[in-house]
Amino acid sequence: MWKYVLGRVFQTLLSMLVVVSIVFVLTRLSGNPIHLLLDVNATERDQQILTHALGLDRPLILQYAIYVRNIALGDFGSSILTRRPVAEHIWERLPATVELGVVAMAMSVVFGVPLGMYSAVRRGRPFDAGARVFAVLGQSMPVFWLGLMLILFFAVVLGVLPAGGRGGLSHLVLPAFTLGYFTSAAILRLTRSSMLEVLGSEYIKFARLKGLPEPVVLWKHGLKNALLPVITFAVLLFVQFLGGAVVTETVFAWPGLGRLILESITTRDYPIVQAGVLVLSALYLVGNLFVDLLYSYLNPRISHRPA
Repeated sequence: MWKYVLGRVFQTLLSMLVVVSIVFVLTRLSGNPIHLLLDVNATERDQQILTHALGLDRPLILQYAIYVRNIALGDFGSSILTRRPVAEHIWERLPATVELGVVAMAMSVVFGVPLGMYSAVRRGRPFDAGARVFAVLGQSMPVFWLGLMLILFFAVVLGVLPAGGRGGLSHLVLPAFTLGYFTSAAILRLTRSSMLEVLGSEYIKFARLKGLPEPVVLWKHGLKNALLPVITFAVLLFVQFLGGAVVTETVFAWPGLGRLILESITTRDYPIVQAGVLVLSALYLVGNLFVDLLYSYLNPRISHRPA
C-alpha cells in the first residue's frame, strides 16, 4: 500500500512539473506584458529598464529554471501589475472559490443522490419520469444562460436575492444553484444507473428474502454499493469546481480563483497565471489520489499489489 502511495505522489509531482512547463511556455507565447505596464509615451530606455527589472531579458531556459527553483522554495514571485506577492492574491481569492464549491457540491449531492436512488426504485413511474426531466434540463441548459435567467427573475423582477458579489448567505444562493444544478443532474443519472444495477444483484434479493425492511435494503445495502462511481465523480467534480467555475464567477461577479486566473490571462500577469494553474492542478491531482485511497476503503476487494 505504501509503495502505491509513494508511487502516486511521485506521479503527482511529475505531473505538476509538466503542467508548470506547459503554462510557462504558453504564457510567454501570448505576448510581452511590458506594453501593458508602460505608458504609450514610454521610451525604449524605459522598456529596457522594466524588462531587466522583471527578469524578462534573461534566456527562457534560465527564467524557467529560476521559476521552478522558487516554486520548490514556496516562492511564487510577485504580480507584474500590483507588485504584491502572488501568494497573497491566491489566498485572497481561494476561500471564495472553496466556499462556492462546497455549497454547490453539497447541494448537488443532497438533490442528486436521493433523487437518483428513488428514481431507480420507482423505475417507469411518474417520479422516475420527473427525475429524468430534471436531469435532462440540468445537463442541457448553458450555465451562463441559467445564471442570467436566475438574476433576471430573483434579483430584478422579485428583488429577493442579490444579483452578484460576495457577502452573506443570500449571495451564495444563486451562484451555488447555477453551479450545482448541472452537477446534481449528472449525479442523479449516475446514481440511478448504478442503483439499477445494484437492485438486480443477488445480495439485494437475498436481503429482501430475509425480511429486512425496505429502507434498510435500499440505504444500507443498496446505496452503499452503488455509491462507488458516484463518489469518484463527485470528488473530481468538486475539484473542477475550484478552477472551472470561471463562467459562474464572472456572471455573478464572484471574487474567486477562476476569475482571478482569467483576469490575469487578459492582463498577461504571468506569475499569477502560473501559480493559479499550479494550485488547481495540485488540487485535482490530490483529489485523484484521495479517490483511489477512498476506493480501497469502500471496496476491500481492490488491491494495489502488483499482479
